[in-house]
Amino acid sequence: MRTQEQPEGARSGAARVGVEQAEAALVEHYPRLVRLAYITLPPSLGRHRRALAAHAAVQRALPASRDSGPDGPRVPVQRGTSEDPGYALVRQRVLATALAYGQRPGWWPRQLPAPRALRPALPAVFGLRIFPRSGGADELALEQALSGTTAAARAALVLHRIEGLSEQATRTLLTAAGATDAGSALRTALRLARTPAETGADALLRSDEFDPCLVHTRPTDLIRRRQRVRFARCVGIAVTVLAVALVVVDRDGSSAPSAATGPFNPAVSARAVDPALLLRAPAQQWADSSRMDFTVWPARGARKDDTALLGRALKVWASPSRTVRISATQGAATTPPAQPSRLLYAGDVDGAAVVLFADGERVVRYAEPTGGKGAPALDFARTDDADITTGAAVVVGRTDGNARFLLAPWVAESGTRDLLAPDAPARPLDEGKDGVTAPVSSPATVVGGKGCGSWPALQLRSSSKVAEKHAFLLTDLGDLTPVHLTYTPPPGGGVPARQPREATGSQALVSWAHTACSLTGVRGSGVRAVNNWEYARQQLPDNGGRASWVCTRADTWQGPGRVSVQLQLPTGPASRPGVIVAQQKNTALCSRFGQNVLAGAKWKSGSGRWYLLAAGSREVRRIDATGGVRATADGTTLAVRAGKDDRAVMSARLANGDTLKALG
Repeated sequence: MRTQEQPEGARSGAARVGVEQAEAALVEHYPRLVRLAYITLPPSLGRHRRALAAHAAVQRALPASRDSGPDGPRVPVQRGTSEDPGYALVRQRVLATALAYGQRPGWWPRQLPAPRALRPALPAVFGLRIFPRSGGADELALEQALSGTTAAARAALVLHRIEGLSEQATRTLLTAAGATDAGSALRTALRLARTPAETGADALLRSDEFDPCLVHTRPTDLIRRRQRVRFARCVGIAVTVLAVALVVVDRDGSSAPSAATGPFNPAVSARAVDPALLLRAPAQQWADSSRMDFTVWPARGARKDDTALLGRALKVWASPSRTVRISATQGAATTPPAQPSRLLYAGDVDGAAVVLFADGERVVRYAEPTGGKGAPALDFARTDDADITTGAAVVVGRTDGNARFLLAPWVAESGTRDLLAPDAPARPLDEGKDGVTAPVSSPATVVGGKGCGSWPALQLRSSSKVAEKHAFLLTDLGDLTPVHLTYTPPPGGGVPARQPREATGSQALVSWAHTACSLTGVRGSGVRAVNNWEYARQQLPDNGGRASWVCTRADTWQGPGRVSVQLQLPTGPASRPGVIVAQQKNTALCSRFGQNVLAGAKWKSGSGRWYLLAAGSREVRRIDATGGVRATADGTTLAVRAGKDDRAVMSARLANGDTLKALG
């Protein structure tokens, strides 16, 4: 007896979806879909463009109206689940768009950017910058880790941990959406999910940091917009005049006259530039707050009530003239104030009247010569994630290679020390009643590759009202806010991975004595904090002593970080710079989301023999060298005889079975 033939969709386990069903699923699950697209899209787009692209990818995910009905598109149904086929279809289309965002077709020249035709055009926002709410340190660290992975890996993390798909379903969906190596992407996602953060990667991904449906708004660069409007008006007038000249010509052959336009003044809120509306925190608010940043700084300085000075500073910030000198650290916007700002300081510092403002995202420094000669200056620094250490000091003035700092109200003691002299004690630093310090020498630059003469750092201690016996180090790298220095000691036998700690102990100071001079490479790049992680120690051959392998990670206020691995040798003075053997930018390595690292270097012993050295972090179980040098060593270190010019490719096997490639 012949059985009735089943429809094709039933045989293949696929469900037909109409456009109405897909639209209902899109509207119901819109925030989930936008979050998936936002995390999958390239972080290099920036938060504004990425949020708009995420909304565009979801809004363009509906199938065409002609596809509705019995012959509508099919979507595979996951066995054992009751997932809405309409949602599954829209999610797959959103994922495919996000994975393909900005990709070039095969015929497109590689030296050209991806054509805009391949990028969603709507929605569009004019005159505003939008961005999701800023999270804490854990969210920032996860964002850095995600920026160092592929789009498929980011998507796999959301699908598996937030959408709740199985590993097999995640691989299937990624492949259907166009991912080329779904298995590798899933393995990377599983590694990211094993975060040591207390809240866990799942909770972090559900936070406001990754929700482009909850956004803040700020104006665009009004100065640049004003220039563009002026240019557009001039072009429009020129085109109009040219058109009239071609049509209307008088008897003498002269063209019709044109009219000139006046200057364009951007509309800035009157409240934002009113000095009477400046926010001022009570003097002791910091002692009763759990939030230790610039929002609890009181207004200080002898001219904090000088309305004329404050008014000039706000007006110059709102609409600077061409003579105003403007500087900004990387990632800091130079836009005018959108609302009343917080006053931190106003006073005279080394021949200049200085005003410091904070608006929640930035610290802004205004300075004008007290003698009335010379142009004013505006300096901007990003501080949206400041804390008790990174929000502890701001540069108020620089003269003759020295800097003065305004210290946070919770700083109880201040001193300076030379990082190249780890055994020398910190020296007391004079501080005025208004919180401004005596001049502090700026770190010298490296000269001729022979090292630097000294590297001054601030050593501050927090008041016992907020932290007991809490001392920390800051150093000046040329930005408005100094950089927080920390240290992570080498792994101990059988103990969990160690976390960064303050770099005030003897072991930390010795490590930083070898590292300080390398900080010149990140000067003026918007660095927030730098951590020295001593991830391995190795006994050198030929009785060469015990060397340290150190990964130095510099995190910026924007989020991306850069790392360099040093081999610190046991011979020579304490200030001898470590040998930098590998570097990488925009990576999660040497952070809580990138705890596995491997690096190698050539080393010449005292007897004249050359060796290939390598060291990995605590999860490394075996190191392999191939190429010009072939060797294998169990454990976290390798040392093998090699020629001076021999080249080797190194990899390591981790405790979980994964393979780790050497950095650099």
